[in-house]
This record gives sequence, C-alpha cells and structure tokens, in this order.
Amino acid sequence: MVPQSKVTSANHVAIIMDGNGRWAQQRGRPRLFGHQAGARRVREIVEACPDLGVEYLTIFAFSTENWKRTQSEVAGLMSLFRRYIAKEMQSFMRMGVCVRFIGDRVRLDEKLRQLMDDVEHLTRNNGRTNLTIALNYGGRDEVARATQRLAREVASGKLSPDAVDETTLARFLDTCLLPDPDLVIRTSGEARISNFLLWQSAYAEYEFIDTLWPDFTADVFAQVLSQFGRRERRFGADVA
Repeated sequence: MVPQSKVTSANHVAIIMDGNGRWAQQRGRPRLFGHQAGARRVREIVEACPDLGVEYLTIFAFSTENWKRTQSEVAGLMSLFRRYIAKEMQSFMRMGVCVRFIGDRVRLDEKLRQLMDDVEHLTRNNGRTNLTIALNYGGRDEVARATQRLAREVASGKLSPDAVDETTLARFLDTCLLPDPDLVIRTSGEARISNFLLWQSAYAEYEFIDTLWPDFTADVFAQVLSQFGRRERRFGADVA
C-alpha cells in the first residue's frame, strides 16, 4: 500500500556502496584493499543508525552482475565476506543488530552460506537495528525468482490467479519482511541504480553523492539524512 502522508524521517535506508576500487587506486593499492576499507566502514554506519533514527539499513555488497569481474577479485571478495561475517558476528550481537541476507545463495560456496545461516540465526531476536546485506543480489533476478515461487503456488492450486496483485507478489520477494526503503544512497558520483531493489524503491527518494564509500563517514551519513528530511514526499499526490 502506498502511504498517503508526507514522511520526513528515513526509517529504511538502502545504500549502493560504490567506489572501493577507485579509492584504492587513488592510493596506488590493489582493488581488494579498497574493499577491505569499505567493509570496515560498514560497522561505523551500522553503529550510527539508532542515533540517526534509521531502523532498517540495507547495503548492496555483491550483485549478480559482479561475477563478471576478474576471477581474482571475485575470489578475494568471497574470502572477505567470509572473514567479515565470522569476525563481526559477536559485534552484531553486542550492538543489537538483526542481520538478514537477500539474494540468490545457490551460487555461493557452502562455507559462506553456512556463515550466513549462522549469523541470521544468532541475531534473529535482535531489534535495535535491522541490517540487510544484499549478496549475489539483482532486482530483476529477485522478481524472476519471486514470480517462479508465485507460479508454483498457482499451479498447485494454493493461490488463485485472480488473487495475484502487487501485495501478493511482494510476499514472495526476498524483502518480504522489510518495509520499502525511504531513501536510497549511491556513493562515488555514479548516478544509476544498478539493478538494486527495483520493486521496493518505487517511491524511494534517491541521493547520488560524490563521496567514495570508504570515505562515507557517520557525519556524511547524517548530512545526507538531514537533506532527506527537508524533502516533501508526495507518493503520486498533488499536494499544494
């Protein structure tokens, strides 16, 4: 359901964390050095969320298109994800963070999938901040997988075709437990959405900023949220 009133606070913020590679190259370092710096930045942003009024944070860690990168970079990223999850698991508990993953897990290696399952199970009852990590995620892929699940329900007779509407399809999405994002931020100066939360962001506000992700501090985050708070959100209505 599309809300009818103006919303000035960002309850759910989604971030396309872009610019790690360029940040590293500017320092004469390999791209993976930038990804490592970007991973460290995540904790600062997660820690800042409660004080900034952000209950839900969704970050784009690895897309379905990122497999096109060099084999060495992909392998380095997968190793980084495994180390990051294992290292931060107890920190998430201390901070009261509930962690979820969205995306297609089939292509991910067994050890990484197990770590994802473990941190989701460990943090499932936390409620101070809800962190969703999009890993091997693509918006079109998500809608396709949701449609397949919906079609199986129809084929089995559990769901009438006439009952299928926007609300029905949303129940089959990876994000079925999350509210739609209020604000989507992309760092690094690129102005595209890169197949991220296509369905969910229908009424989201966007901020494209020049800051590279490893330089995206809590202060920068607060500034972006302050700018968002001054926007008037109409959700299709013509408000005088």
